[in-house]
Amino acid sequence: MTAIALQGTGSNVGKSLLVAGLCRAARRRGISVAPFKPQNMSNNAAVTADGGEIGRAQALQALAAGIEPVSDMNPVLLKPESERGAQLVVQGRRRETLAARRYGAMKHELLGAVLESYGRLRARHDLVLVEGAGSPAEVNLRAGDIANMGFARAADVPVILAGDIDRGGVIAQIVGTQAVLDPADNAMIAGFLVNKFRGDPALFEDGYRLIADRTGWRGFGVLPWFGAAHRLPAEDALDLGRAPAGTGVTVACLCFPRIANFDDLDPLAAEPGVSLVMVRPGEPVPAAARLVILPGSKSTRADLAALRAEGWDIDLRAHLRRGGQVLGLCGGYQMLGRSIADPDGLDGPPGTLEGLGLLEIDTVMQAQKRLGRVAGIHAETGHPVSGYEIHMGASEGPDRARPFAMIDGAGEGAVSASGQVAGTYLHGVFAADDFRAAWLSRIGVARSGLDHAASVEQALDALADHLEAHLEIDAILAAAR
Repeated sequence: MTAIALQGTGSNVGKSLLVAGLCRAARRRGISVAPFKPQNMSNNAAVTADGGEIGRAQALQALAAGIEPVSDMNPVLLKPESERGAQLVVQGRRRETLAARRYGAMKHELLGAVLESYGRLRARHDLVLVEGAGSPAEVNLRAGDIANMGFARAADVPVILAGDIDRGGVIAQIVGTQAVLDPADNAMIAGFLVNKFRGDPALFEDGYRLIADRTGWRGFGVLPWFGAAHRLPAEDALDLGRAPAGTGVTVACLCFPRIANFDDLDPLAAEPGVSLVMVRPGEPVPAAARLVILPGSKSTRADLAALRAEGWDIDLRAHLRRGGQVLGLCGGYQMLGRSIADPDGLDGPPGTLEGLGLLEIDTVMQAQKRLGRVAGIHAETGHPVSGYEIHMGASEGPDRARPFAMIDGAGEGAVSASGQVAGTYLHGVFAADDFRAAWLSRIGVARSGLDHAASVEQALDALADHLEAHLEIDAILAAAR
């Protein structure tokens, strides 16, 4: 047993949750298992134990496996900053911002780093569960591929292909993938599974047999829709708002075009006394909101311009006049200040942009990215907070004299003189149960007793139970080599 890869017939077919569930199932069998995604594209990142950054899905998969996340689990991470460009992170460290065309030309150079990271994980664990990206059926991208069949062939890792029946056409998805792959790539596929089935799986028996007959591949099962998926961190911004809205106090979050690290919101969404509303382009900030959150952003100045274009700056001032609260997280914190200066053009063209002026701070973008896990005390309530920093830029000004938190004896973040507006560079603070309860009590949310970490663990166990009930897990693991 060495490795098995889960690839999909398309994006968002459920590969990340499948790997997380398999990690938990393998761990239950006493197998030392680690997740691995050669190349990921996501602005939802996690800081690792070794001080790097990886996709949020790999951090969740590591939790399912019962191990600390490390940079080798996602050696190539692309963080989109515009329609045509992305920040390139290699083995946990920012390398540069580059255009999509240039990245395509350099992918072959990155295969060495991918195989190096994979080799280290393979040496430390009994099993590596590999998650593909997008689909191997995108054969126009096959040359230089490091995410799907290019990696599988280079590392000799067998593949299980997952199709998504919820979006329709799953027979064509799987049979069509075989039709467009070259024979050597097809030879890497050990079998298939069908994901996200709604209703009685027995109704798909004929279709399942048809896929097996047409492809000659072994089927590993039909997996019904997993209803508790909303209790686990999402990686794709397309999944925002997938949790059922609560009926409690309204907390609104602005959905920037380049929203980042949005798993900050998960503990709030899980609170029974909170109705978390994701405010999308074309929608106003709800008048009923008690708290408005400006989340993280991969391109702060561009998202600030988008905020103004939506008229949300006007909505925010009306919200404050009604006595509401505003919290900025990382990029959202920077937007709340008086100005954002970027003399070296790290976040778009060089220049300075006027901020919202709701906090007396000024931000200067800096080339050195700040990465790290932190722990401290929330200044107002005295409750412990913990999280991570992952940002470029430093903020200073009079409101820093009223810090959001104290970290190693130094103030972090800022609070306005009125106390209505606060900002912090800390991601993940709402995962701290006591702090979250105290913070929410300020806007009238009663303490629920939610243990967020336990809730995530329970959801991972439920996910593994779900896979065990419907897929041939032992056969999947036996396909590894």
